[in-house]
Amino acid sequence: MGVIALVLLAAAAALLVATEWPRVGARVGLDARRRRDRRRRKSKLRVVPLERDEDSDEFARSVERDLANLPTIDEKDAKR
Repeated sequence: MGVIALVLLAAAAALLVATEWPRVGARVGLDARRRRDRRRRKSKLRVVPLERDEDSDEFARSVERDLANLPTIDEKDAKR
């Protein structure tokens, strides 16, 4: 019975460390490399300019039309 208890205790400790690792790693300073890598990846990102054409305008109009046709619920009806 003692061996099973020890195995369960070790599994609980491993689970606790695994779930709390992001917080512990940030406090200890192990997260610095991850931040550096993220900063490097973000520096390579660029903004793609929006292209306005007839298709996108037609799509926007159809979305607005569909939203206007959706059924709505009055607040008085919702309270009943």
